[in-house]
Amino acid sequence: MSQAKITDEQLHKWASILLDHSLGGITPDDVVMIKGEHVAWPLINALQEGVIKAGGLPDVWLVPPDNDRGRVWGGAMARLGTVEQIKRTPDWWMGRYENMTKFIEVLGAESPALYAGLPKETAGAIAEADSPFMGVRLAKRWALTLYPTQGFADMEEMELDRYTAAVVDASLADPAPLVDLEAAIGEAMTRADEIKIVTSCPDHDRELELTISLKDRLIQQSYGIHNWPDGEVFTSPDARTVQGEIFVDLPILYGGTRIQGIYLKIDRGVIKEYSAHKGGEQLKTIIETDAGSHRLGEVALGMNAGLKEVLCHPLFVEKVGGTLHIAIGASYPQCYVEDPESAAGKEELERLFVDGALNKSAQHVDIVTDFRDGGAGVRVELDGVPLKVRGGVWVVD
Repeated sequence: MSQAKITDEQLHKWASILLDHSLGGITPDDVVMIKGEHVAWPLINALQEGVIKAGGLPDVWLVPPDNDRGRVWGGAMARLGTVEQIKRTPDWWMGRYENMTKFIEVLGAESPALYAGLPKETAGAIAEADSPFMGVRLAKRWALTLYPTQGFADMEEMELDRYTAAVVDASLADPAPLVDLEAAIGEAMTRADEIKIVTSCPDHDRELELTISLKDRLIQQSYGIHNWPDGEVFTSPDARTVQGEIFVDLPILYGGTRIQGIYLKIDRGVIKEYSAHKGGEQLKTIIETDAGSHRLGEVALGMNAGLKEVLCHPLFVEKVGGTLHIAIGASYPQCYVEDPESAAGKEELERLFVDGALNKSAQHVDIVTDFRDGGAGVRVELDGVPLKVRGGVWVVD
């Protein structure tokens, strides 16, 4: 299998951005889990070298190639195991997660077909079994990045060299300009009580409207602290307030399958109808995972004007300037309280969950609508004030 051609200089610059910017630097007290497939070893190795040089301890976790994003179980367990087997997660898993202080996941698969088309029941059970570990990861300083592989290039229907250039160029960009670009939109979303999303769908002879309350939510500017490359302004809404319909036109990759042309009808926060032009069965697997996967956990505006190649992988497509994405599944706790780890924060989060404002799920799947010329997006409004795409980013009109 062909390997991505990336120089040592590029790898170490990439690793430096992740360790110094995304994770805020490494100290001798840090145990940094670096997780990914062996196919991504060049970047994993550059990361572990950086951790060691900074005096920290690397915990390198190479996951099996049949395991989508290093979940507790892979494709073999989904195809051959039972739900009861899946629930019996090894005790050492949690200990390893609790012991690390910071976390980097290097996405990139040698053969996505190994975890594609899994049985619905066991695939859902694996997502649920992984949920407690995801909770531990999200409570610590964490970051995701994507390493170019032949398998992922094939899913994008691109030559490996072109795909590698697109990924590496975006991953070596300076994150600093994103801070200023996102400030105005972040302030506008903070002031707004409601966002209205209007889309067009080839299956409906009318415009579709989706309204979401932003009232009392904390708006987050994302410029490389968790995802890299990055560029979005996001929040988790009051899940009960989502009302209407939306069409999502840009393709995404999930579980080794391409999903595109998604239609959702949501009533009082619950997805009541759904379909997709491609990957409908995979969409069904996502939505039917649990009660929380029938609701939304995020709404966000893409703000990275530098992403010229619109890749299908969620880490990239959701960041493209002039796009909007919503997420099926779990909410982000930091969008509800200032300190999710404090006793008061945990108490408030539990209250919001019981009330139905905060959403919990084993899933968090971003789906993206294009509001640039030619996309299915018609307009976005904050309290009736339209936003525009100008210079490749969202601005207040």
